[in-house]
Amino acid sequence: MSKTRKLFAAAALAALIAVVALAAWTARPAAPAVTFVTLEGEQITSGGLRGKVVLVNFWATDCVTCVREMPEIASTHLKYRDRGFETVAVAMRHDPPNYVINFTRINALPFKVALDPMGEIARAFGEVKVTPTTFLIDRQGRLVTRILGEPDFARLHELIEQKLGKG
Repeated sequence: MSKTRKLFAAAALAALIAVVALAAWTARPAAPAVTFVTLEGEQITSGGLRGKVVLVNFWATDCVTCVREMPEIASTHLKYRDRGFETVAVAMRHDPPNYVINFTRINALPFKVALDPMGEIARAFGEVKVTPTTFLIDRQGRLVTRILGEPDFARLHELIEQKLGKG
């Protein structure tokens, strides 16, 4: 094999490896198939949210950071809801339902609030144990990001804008 052919073969192999690596890096895992049951008893499946950009926030009424970030999550929801954005706040298993209901009413949360009494939703999302933990899901139902702790809302809004722009 000539030197030129060897260089060409090596370049082609390198390009193929780069394409495969890029595809693997950009591929996003699908969000878990779950059913959220809201405080109103509405059942929302993750499949039923396809076509929307979805923020799933795991929180608890006894979590200081969760309580502090709730007004910003509400503001984010109100800012984007008319553009195909949905928010589901999932109360952790240990959180008494009456505390969640009371917090939701007092704070007039404008988005869906779901209970997870058996911890099934938290398990499906990768054994969520730390609150707050927030996930962003794109219109195709793929996980975009997982955020532990309070989000950088400016960065989160950039991601939401980007994903809403991809119809």
